[in-house]
Amino acid sequence: MEEIPPEYDVIVLGTGKEMNPAAPTPNANIQRQALLNACFPGKKVLHIDRNDHYGGEAASVNIETLFKKYGNFKKGEEPWKKYGRANDWNIDLVPKFLMANGELTNILVSTDVTRYLEFKQIAGSYVQQGRTPRATVAKVPSDAAEALRSPLMGMFEKRRAKKFLEWVGAFDENNPSTHNGLNVNACVPREIYDLFSLEPGTRDFIGHAMALYIDDQYIQEKGAAFEMIQRIRLYVNSMARYGKSPYIYPLYGLGELPQGFARLSAIYGGTYMLNTTIEEIIYEGGKAAGIKATMKDRADAGEGIKFTTKAKKILGDPSYFPGKVQVVGHVLRAICILTHPVPSTDNSDSAQIIIPQSQVGRKNDIYIAIVSSAHNVCPKGYYIAIVSTIAEGDSNHHLELEPGFERLGRVEEMFMGPPIPLYKPLESGISDNIFISNSYDATSHFETTTDDVKDIYRRCEGHELVVEGLRGPEIAE
Repeated sequence: MEEIPPEYDVIVLGTGKEMNPAAPTPNANIQRQALLNACFPGKKVLHIDRNDHYGGEAASVNIETLFKKYGNFKKGEEPWKKYGRANDWNIDLVPKFLMANGELTNILVSTDVTRYLEFKQIAGSYVQQGRTPRATVAKVPSDAAEALRSPLMGMFEKRRAKKFLEWVGAFDENNPSTHNGLNVNACVPREIYDLFSLEPGTRDFIGHAMALYIDDQYIQEKGAAFEMIQRIRLYVNSMARYGKSPYIYPLYGLGELPQGFARLSAIYGGTYMLNTTIEEIIYEGGKAAGIKATMKDRADAGEGIKFTTKAKKILGDPSYFPGKVQVVGHVLRAICILTHPVPSTDNSDSAQIIIPQSQVGRKNDIYIAIVSSAHNVCPKGYYIAIVSTIAEGDSNHHLELEPGFERLGRVEEMFMGPPIPLYKPLESGISDNIFISNSYDATSHFETTTDDVKDIYRRCEGHELVVEGLRGPEIAE
C-alpha cells in the first residue's frame, strides 16, 4: 500500500453500517458524499467508508441479498431462486429519481461522471386524488394544454389551472407587470392560489407533485411564493428536456452513481479507502483537525494498518457522530416485486406516483417509485415498486403505507424492514469544523438530497454552491 498523506483539505466519513449488519442504515450515502468531492475541485479529499463496498444506505442489491436482509423464510430455503439469477436484479434500498433539469443532474454533467453512466427516462409522473375505491390517478399536468386535458379537474377548474400555469411560465422576476400585482418576495403561496381561485385538489397536485413540497407548511410561509414558482418552473423545464416525465434514472440502479464517482476520484485529487474504521477524531483548540483510523484488507484477519492524517474540515454522515445529531422522524419503506405494470400508469415501464397527504388523511405524502427490466434492474416481466412515507405513529406501519399498496395491484413479494431513523445535525459545524449531513427522507426524488449537499457546502465554504445549467446526459432508448 502507498503511504497515506499526512494531511488532506477535506476528509469525508461516508456510508458506514451500524453494528448490526442486517439493520437498515440511517446514513447519507456515498454518492451524496462523493458529490462533495466534485464541489471541491483542486483540493485533496479523502473518502473513508467502514464498509468494504460502495453504496451504503442507497446501495443496489441483488434479490438474494434482499431476501437475506428483509425476507421471512425458513433455514435451508432459497426462495430467491424462483426469480431467476440473483445477479440479474439490482434493487435500490432507497428509491430516488433525478430531475432532468435539476441541479444534481447539472452537477453530474459538470463533473463528467456521466461518461461512466447511462440514463433512461422514467416514463410517467402521476398524482392521486381521493382514496380507493374512488381515487383518481392521473398524469401530473405540466403545461396549460395538459391542464385542459387532465381528469384531475372539472371544466371550470381546468381553465383556472391553465391561467395559473400560463402565468408561471410568463413570470419574470425583474418585470413587475408579470406579477399580477403580487409582491412575490413577501407574499405566501396561498395568496397566489387564492388569486387564481384554485381548488384544494389542484393546490395539492401543484404543491406536492410539481413543486415537490413534502408537506403543507409551505402554503403559509412568508416569502415562499417565489420559491414555489421556481420549483414549478424546474418541473416544467425538466419535463420539456426529454418529454414524458421530468425524471431520469441510471441503468442498473443507483449503485452506479457512487461507482462512477469513485472512477473520477483520481481526477479530482480524491482518495477512497473502504473497510476503514475511525478510531478517533483529533481536536486542536476545540476544532476537529484530523482522524486516527485503521484500514483492513478484505482478506486480512489481522489488526490492519493504523494511520493518522489531518484535515482542515471533516464531513460525515450521522452515524459517525451520534452525539451531534438528533432523531426527527422515521422513514417507512416497502420494496415490492410485481409481475405487471402498476394500474393507472398507462402500462408504463416506470413511474413516480405521489399521494398527497390530505388525499388520504395524513400529515406526510406517500411516494411510489416504479422501475422495471427496461432499466436493467430485474429480469423481463418484473417490476420493482418501492412505497415510502414518514411514520406518523408508533405501530401499524404497514397500514400507514396501505394507500400506496392499494395502487399496486397483486404483489408477488414484499420486503419491509423496521422504521429507519431520520437524523439531523444539532449544529452547523462552523464552530468545530465538523459538517454533518441529514439522513435520506421518504421522497422518491433527489431534490431534497441536493438541497442537503448545497447546505453542507454553504456551511463548509461560507458561500453558495452555484452550478450553471448544462446540456443533459444522453438518454437510452
